[in-house]
Amino acid sequence: MKLPSSGSVALVLVALCCTLLLACTSLPRINPDMAHSPATPVQVDGAGGPLSDAQSKAILDRLKASGMATDIFGLHLAVEEALVGSPLTTGNHVELLQDGPATYAAMFAAIDGARDHINMETYILEGDETGQRFADALIAKQRSGVQVNLIYDSVGTLGTPPEFFARLKEAGIRLVEFNPVNPMTAKAGWELNQRDHRKLLIVDGRVAILGGVNISGVYSGGSFGSSRGRGEGEDLPWRDTDLRLEGPVVADLQKLFISTWDRQKGGELVKRHYFPPLEPKGKEVVRAIGSSPEEPYSQIYATLISALHSAQSEIWLTSAYFVPDPQLLDALKQAVARGVDVRLVVPSSTDSWLVFHAGRAYYSELLEAGVRIYERRDALLHVKAGVIDGVWSTVGSTNLDWRSFLHNQEVNVVVLGADFGERMRQAFLYDVKGSEELTAEKWRKRPVSARMSERIGRVWEYWL
Repeated sequence: MKLPSSGSVALVLVALCCTLLLACTSLPRINPDMAHSPATPVQVDGAGGPLSDAQSKAILDRLKASGMATDIFGLHLAVEEALVGSPLTTGNHVELLQDGPATYAAMFAAIDGARDHINMETYILEGDETGQRFADALIAKQRSGVQVNLIYDSVGTLGTPPEFFARLKEAGIRLVEFNPVNPMTAKAGWELNQRDHRKLLIVDGRVAILGGVNISGVYSGGSFGSSRGRGEGEDLPWRDTDLRLEGPVVADLQKLFISTWDRQKGGELVKRHYFPPLEPKGKEVVRAIGSSPEEPYSQIYATLISALHSAQSEIWLTSAYFVPDPQLLDALKQAVARGVDVRLVVPSSTDSWLVFHAGRAYYSELLEAGVRIYERRDALLHVKAGVIDGVWSTVGSTNLDWRSFLHNQEVNVVVLGADFGERMRQAFLYDVKGSEELTAEKWRKRPVSARMSERIGRVWEYWL
């Protein structure tokens, strides 16, 4: 999680120290068998609501037929049905967006096409040239009669000038500052350590864009599809992944946005058509999964752990910030032990020193167990994605670390099916191509300074 580079960060660090005195929450223990025997048939929702059992079965049979010959797809369906309350939805179109330029182009096109409302939720919204472009576009839409509602995280925007948000408010845009750093301005109680890490744009209740891309100039240069070298001292391009979605799943994402707005006491939303009738836009089966530290456990975490337990052939994960808890660590090692090809793409450089080295403290254990680890070169990796068995894919804002699973609001989607799974596999292999593979022998030869940094990072892993 990138924190803004500002002197005001010191205020957050002081306040954060106070939260260390609070009781620590923990991650749930996921029973590996709970997803393998669903008590009821898997239910699928369409554009008009829940489908009949026969319609649901027909869609799932089609997906199975397009995937693998074994019952792997059925296992992953069981994972989804057993653990997450939101429905599987069919009739969705899913577009994979690689890096900032492609994501921003999709976002600006969606904003330009807005006719009723724009709901936007983001962790970082900088006041730089990129942020001003978004501000100009949103203000223009607000003045044209489109209602704009914006949720931004207080810590993520510490370096953004107050004048930036004042300009948005003066134009009529409704604003919610998530868990303000200043307790005097908090409307929903003061929970400094709980952050809104979601990146979500919903336009007219019909189009949604989500993933790892924040609103910042660091995304202005893309890494995907470019293999040119970087000059000495030149900033690395940021590598990230987002999705553009149309179809019934957008309504579930809209519910997540409105729920956050209400919990943060943003006031009654201006009346608009937030839930228009949605027509089928494609054939993808998708589930939206939101998580919040206010809930008993992270549904994203529970779904991921169960999917790892169900994996039969491949687990390919990409994570900008990788600091595994014991259960995640065990799930990866157990998968290798039963013959699953487990690969991780992680950064070779980072914007978060502590997280970077806390994660590296686990590389020896993983490498010795047979997990293959690749460090992405020539780009600053910010992707949060995975593909399992070529049929279960996820993209969103969630990192594989304690903070995402315990302290942050996050949003991911799971896409089921071999067609989209192959697109995810190819994106993963692209990152592997731009990476250096670590070996257990090479890792054992790392310098003492690196080992010391790992120990320091690991002390703070729960809070990172």
